[in-house]
Amino acid sequence: MSHRRAVALMVLATLMWSIAGVVSRFLESARGFEVTFWRSAFNALALVLLLGLMKGPGPLWATLRRGGRALWLSGACWAVMYTAFMMALTLTSVANVLVTMALGPLFTALLARAALGHRLAARTWGAIALAGAGIAWMYGHEVQASDPRALLGMAVALAVPVAAAVNWTLLQHLKTRQHAGETPPDMLSAVLVGALLSAAVTLPLAWPLAASPHDLGLLALLGTVQLAIPCLMAVAVARVLSGPEISLLGLLEVVFGVLWAWLGAGESPSLAVLGGGGLVLLALVGNELLGLRQARP
Repeated sequence: MSHRRAVALMVLATLMWSIAGVVSRFLESARGFEVTFWRSAFNALALVLLLGLMKGPGPLWATLRRGGRALWLSGACWAVMYTAFMMALTLTSVANVLVTMALGPLFTALLARAALGHRLAARTWGAIALAGAGIAWMYGHEVQASDPRALLGMAVALAVPVAAAVNWTLLQHLKTRQHAGETPPDMLSAVLVGALLSAAVTLPLAWPLAASPHDLGLLALLGTVQLAIPCLMAVAVARVLSGPEISLLGLLEVVFGVLWAWLGAGESPSLAVLGGGGLVLLALVGNELLGLRQARP
């Protein structure tokens, strides 16, 4: 896969991820842990079908048995991201959740630097700084300090960028080992592990189940289109893009998600959200254009 195609695929993945907030606003009776359970359960079902078609049933289960610590650590990170994200959406606004998640590039860059000794290009640090300024602009306006429920939702959402930073750094480490001649586990299966763990943990907390057929249809959409497919895409592009670059491109989910919530659920963004989102887009586009320019012979 070329670098340009990997970037395009990651942008598409963020667009698919971004529909979660607006779709969740149309749920009728499913709430809290039940939303997370059904979304993760449908995600797991879709992944079993997709990975089964890609690998065959036998190789898929063999990969799960022989995956080792890396596979299960990545799976645990996916489970934290799945669970914390949906729980946060039930506690606060889509914008508050997304701007909190946008701390991911900073966490990923710092962890990659500390754990792997990676030296990021000056353009990437500049993009992180500019995007951080945009997020801070959005963040300062959106945080509602007088609302404890909103602050709790943002605290829960903070688990998402932390887990994502660990996950992307782990995938980067495995890519380095592959370049050294080792054979790392197939990390596509880690996405399935995360879905299974998330569903297993939240089922007892979600009981008794009360989702209507309408809710089940929406949650099936989230589990398949918003989770299973884009998460597999993200793992695939991790073979080409660096962890900080993946995390930086993931900031597009903030912009897309706020836009969907505005158009589809009436959560109108403020001027600060629009201005901050513009800075995020400027940082992403600038980083990619400079990268392409430097890559030319």
